[in-house]
Amino acid sequence: MFVNQANLRGLNVTFSTAYNKAFDGVKTNYEKIATTVPSTTAETDYKWLGQLPQMKEWVGEREIQKMAAYGYSIKNKKFEMTVSVPRDDIEDDQYGVYTPLFSNMGEAAAEHPDTLVFETMKKGFTEKCYDGKPFFATDHPSGEGGKTPTSNMSHLKLSTDSYEAARTAIMSVTGDKGKSLNLVPDLLVVAPANEKMARLILKADQIEGTTNVYKDTAELLVATELADKPDAWFLLCTNKFLKPFIFQKRKPVELTALTRNNDENVFMRDEIVWGADARSNAGYGFWQMAYGSDGTARGSDGEIGGILYRW
Repeated sequence: MFVNQANLRGLNVTFSTAYNKAFDGVKTNYEKIATTVPSTTAETDYKWLGQLPQMKEWVGEREIQKMAAYGYSIKNKKFEMTVSVPRDDIEDDQYGVYTPLFSNMGEAAAEHPDTLVFETMKKGFTEKCYDGKPFFATDHPSGEGGKTPTSNMSHLKLSTDSYEAARTAIMSVTGDKGKSLNLVPDLLVVAPANEKMARLILKADQIEGTTNVYKDTAELLVATELADKPDAWFLLCTNKFLKPFIFQKRKPVELTALTRNNDENVFMRDEIVWGADARSNAGYGFWQMAYGSDGTARGSDGEIGGILYRW
């Protein structure tokens, strides 16, 4: 191919088409567990977190439900991936071998929100949410006046008993007026190594000869992003408008190219460069909608919510 701007524009269309086709073909999971929030600044403040409004009888004047005194913000981060194609390969009509590379770039770009959100989930045992506690903690303030320490975490491995305890914990959470938040978990997220146990809990008619009362109480999501945490599992309430996690989108992924002869990469290194970049981040929503276990418990005893279990 004769390398001129007209031909490079055509090549850019070819690579962009491969990129976009692959991007559109990716099935992502982050939307199941995270609320997508558009961002217009470098950092977005979520002052409304910590307040779940509820209807009440109107007696006398309206009771204004003021925002809780929490401060939680998510800073946008910049992400990029860049590849180069030697101009000699374009001149020698070898550019076709690079088309799969751009397809891979499209897939990676589409999967990036999944990577961000599930990494945020894994870090929830140490990274803090709006109330200053780790997202998964044993002492979140809840109930009337925030005076009731409430746990949404454990170290137990996934089992019928630990699933039952997690489900009960979420459904038992009360708001700052002491009333139920009406949260019912509907999604169990596990690492691939936990898939068998998860399917047993959610799909088996019987477990050890006993009717499985938890069959179909939640959907199952096996997340490959959790492969490095094989014993981890998470029970989530995702049937509300707001989700347990936040995906903050400042700038969507965009593919651009440097193809002009006076671009530094062409002039100095004789290569054409394509790059994708985005600005976004992930963070934590309502801890009340999530229960997590790192599955690290050892020995014969474990404790969740003040109840002792043996296995």
